This record gives sequence, structure tokens and C-alpha cells, in this order.
Amino acid sequence: MATYVLLPGFWLGAWAWRPVVADLRGRGHDVHALSLTGMGERAHLARPDTDLETHITDVLQLIRYEDLRDVVLVGHSYAGAVVIPSAADRMPERISRLVFIDSGPLPDGMSHAEFAPPEERARNAELVRTAGEGRELPPPPWRELASGVSGLSDDALDRLARLSVPQPWATATAPVRLTGAWERLPRLHVLCSFPVDQVLANVATVPAFRHMATDGRAYRELLGWHWPMFDRPGELAAILHDAACHPC
Repeated sequence: MATYVLLPGFWLGAWAWRPVVADLRGRGHDVHALSLTGMGERAHLARPDTDLETHITDVLQLIRYEDLRDVVLVGHSYAGAVVIPSAADRMPERISRLVFIDSGPLPDGMSHAEFAPPEERARNAELVRTAGEGRELPPPPWRELASGVSGLSDDALDRLARLSVPQPWATATAPVRLTGAWERLPRLHVLCSFPVDQVLANVATVPAFRHMATDGRAYRELLGWHWPMFDRPGELAAILHDAACHPC
């Protein structure tokens, strides 16, 4: 039996992991899906100062108060880029492995917002200003994003539209602060919207990708939508199971 902590990316809460959680628990694992402050059932706790530090604290408190050890810490998108390396950097003795779902750890001093191309960054900032009261990024048009995605049920799309909430923007603009303690942990990257070859090409030219080319990491391709917990939950759960029981 392994212990997992699952963290979703922008706009989502623990509810997004429901099929993956059920699958992993069916295999006998201890699984904790966490809604970060301001997200999911904790949406009412969002404040203008809800930032990356708030979300890191959420993870550390869960691990501490549930007395979790040898944790397989899983982060999707935003959570993978900045939350799980930050939490592991402060509590590496409790973590056995980091799993990045369609993401990778950003270098010290970089914010999640800075990773986006300039056009997307400007578009998001304008959405925050005009539709997010200057402090949150509204969810995207899910059905438009999902156009042409196979394996995605209407029920999953309905849940996305109904349960996703605005992302506190300070979580995206706060820079990550890392000491390097997390770097000794083994890592798995589950690649969904870009293949391994593209990652390796970016490693050579884009500084933000440098942590995806270091020792102790492995890659698994699960090519499809950026949100595999919705279009390929069974296959994602199988990869997570293998990551703990049959490490690469």
C-alpha cells in the first residue's frame, strides 16, 4: 500500500480526482485528494491575499496533521509546477516521490504566470482585471477547450462547468522559492499534451524546463487532453499505481 496526496491545477478542487481516487483506493492505497484554499468546497475561503504560500501551507498541514509518510506527492499543471516542489522542499523527509501531471517544476524565483507566453499572459491579466475583480482568473470555456477530445463524457464536462471556480490570481503571480532540498527526490513526469521529444527539445533551449532534464526523473506519455483525470482516469491511476509499486 502506498500513500498518495493528489493536488489539482487551476480552477479545480479535490472533486476532479474522484475517479482516480476510487481506482487507487480499490487497489488498496491510502489516497488524499486536497482542495487548496479558495478551490472546490473551500471556494468560500478565497481572499485577495490567497497566494502560493497559502497553498504550500495547505499541503504541509495535511501531511503534518494526518501524519503522512513516504508520500507520493502528485501535482497537476499549476500544482505540479510550483506547489509540490515547494512543499517537498520544506518537508523532503516525508516525500518518497514527486509526480508531475502534464507539468514540470519551475526554477527558483519564477512565477507560474511568467511561464505562459506573452500573449497568454496579457490575456489572462486582462481577464483578471475585467472579469475577476482584479484578484481572480475565471474558469475557461470548458466545452470549447474540450472540442474534439475523445474519451471525455458529457458528465465530466458538466462537472467541470458546474464545479470549477475562479483561481486566486496571487497564486499565479507569486514567485516560487526553493532551496534545492526537493531535488534529491525521484520524479515522474506524466506527459499528456506534449510528448517526450518536445520536452527534451525545450530543455535545450528554454531555461524554465531545466529541472525536467536532471537525474532522478522519468517520463511516461499519456497523450490526450491536458486534464487526464477527466478523459483517461483509469490509465492515469494505473500509472500512479506503478509509480509507487514499480518505480522506474
